[in-house]
Amino acid sequence: MESTLRMLLLFLTLFHHLQPHSSASTLPKEALPTRSGYLLVNSTTGSAIFYAFYEAQNPSDTSLSETPLVIWLQGGPGCSSMTGNFFELGPWRVTASMKQNVEHLSLEPNPGSWNRIFGLLFLDNPIGTGFSIASTPEEIPRDQNAVARHLFIAIRKFLALDPSFKSRPIYITGESYAGKYVPSIGYYILKKNPLLPVSKRINLYGLAIGNGLTHPETQVNTYASHTYYLGLINEKQKTKMEKLQFEVIKLIKAGGIVLTIPSDVVGAALHADVMKSVKYMVEFVVKNTKLLLYQGQCDLRDGVVSVESWVKKMKWEGIGKFLDAEKDVWRVNGVLAGYVQKWDNLSHVVVLGAGHFVPTDQNVNSQAMIEDWVLDKGSFAIKNATSDR
Repeated sequence: MESTLRMLLLFLTLFHHLQPHSSASTLPKEALPTRSGYLLVNSTTGSAIFYAFYEAQNPSDTSLSETPLVIWLQGGPGCSSMTGNFFELGPWRVTASMKQNVEHLSLEPNPGSWNRIFGLLFLDNPIGTGFSIASTPEEIPRDQNAVARHLFIAIRKFLALDPSFKSRPIYITGESYAGKYVPSIGYYILKKNPLLPVSKRINLYGLAIGNGLTHPETQVNTYASHTYYLGLINEKQKTKMEKLQFEVIKLIKAGGIVLTIPSDVVGAALHADVMKSVKYMVEFVVKNTKLLLYQGQCDLRDGVVSVESWVKKMKWEGIGKFLDAEKDVWRVNGVLAGYVQKWDNLSHVVVLGAGHFVPTDQNVNSQAMIEDWVLDKGSFAIKNATSDR
């Protein structure tokens, strides 16, 4: 695994320095982004967020100005979105194979790319992550408000790069620790937009969180029972794990605890943020725009049980009807892919045969999910009904 990561780092460094139309490129032209570069978040210090944008391969609308634009944020904290690009949902994927006991990396088209009919923008967030630039470690955000402020600046600067971008519906997505980033930027946009002229607003249409850490206090408390009922630990181990969970929750409530994440400058900057909840942001967001929560069925960390534990506690007038809604059997190309529960703005998807990284494990099904959700098709349009893609 370490050798794979080292080779990937070299590969991504090559990718980073190539121009989209460079004749000297050893990569397929289609694997290079339509646009890439830096979006300044502080013009004085030069701190900037790196981006890679892939235009839709087959736009869902005849006019690009109406084609949805999907933004992807990786988790971590401190993981580059190039991980999502080349291992999960980008147009080309890095694959590893062994030949004569030597590991080789290759680049192959991704049939489950999320830019099949949508524009797809990867952001290395926050500054200091991946290829993004932080002028000093002190400038790296310490909380979600600072993360959202930088993202807001970066997204607006990206939209200003092309007049056609400004009218496009924006969907912000991400996974894992982006279970905080996504609600935070959604909350920030929805609060900020009414204070701005229409021409300066971000055209937010929805948010999607995959296997997200959003409300740590509640989610941590599910690990023992979830692991036990999967048969991975015995009752004695479950009891021991429950005691550890109790200690963690007690420390969260006490506050003032210093958490350290070695050799990760972004993780170190956000150490005090790790166990803080953004559930209140989700509760505000779902009242104002549509929200998709999806989890791989096999994820033990931020999976179905973990997410459902806090969703049922949401302070939202529609939560009762959402919890009463029947799960819809979801199929892709006639094959069972998972289950969808939907009411009003909130959709929840269980993706079969997937773990923490849903687009990696089920790339075509994740593509079907995001496309149908954005376009309000299939299970995302017909409540309490079985539908085929």
